[in-house]
Amino acid sequence: METPPITIAIVEDDSRIRAGLAMLIGGTPGFHCACTFDSMEAALPELSKSPPEAVLLDIGLPGMSGIEGIRLLRERCPRSALLVLTIYDDDRRIFDALSAGACGYLLKKTPPARLLEGIREALEGGSPMSPDVARRVVGLLRKLGPPSGAFHDLTPHEVRIVKLLADGHSYKTAGEELGVSINTVRSYIRNVYDKLQVHSKSQAVAKVMHQRLF
Repeated sequence: METPPITIAIVEDDSRIRAGLAMLIGGTPGFHCACTFDSMEAALPELSKSPPEAVLLDIGLPGMSGIEGIRLLRERCPRSALLVLTIYDDDRRIFDALSAGACGYLLKKTPPARLLEGIREALEGGSPMSPDVARRVVGLLRKLGPPSGAFHDLTPHEVRIVKLLADGHSYKTAGEELGVSINTVRSYIRNVYDKLQVHSKSQAVAKVMHQRLF
């Protein structure tokens, strides 16, 4: 039986970029562009009624920001992978987007093949990030000093798991990197979520980043 294509919604205010993304996604086997929107205000009602598997969205939108939209979509479409595609690569926007619930952060200069690969990664449990963004995030995590407060209970293995997730690893590839099974990785992740009081990989990364940004 043929695997159904991945359904993707696009939220992008630039009409040329929106049309180009729709053409790329709609013209690639295994992907289906379900709908496009030029604002979060237009997107939210429709996506709430019929959530796609993934939402590709900008954060610099007119009216409601993409970051606020991510927070609302996370509540209304909890099963959808929310993937940022933007020109902004500053620490604060990256942090805010991950904290809001984005599962990945790609820049608009991302090559088309890598963009499609990133969508697949997000749906397979990864946290795809552009190289520049990943370097920023991993650089912040590497600078972490002795943990304090909510972080003092994280074990070295758990901290390394968070760093691997920030570098875009899935559970499978993180397990290969650590030399442990995927079930062991899931166990580490559950412990990290409990200790940090978060519910997603991106929120775990963002919460650890918080130590370096504030």
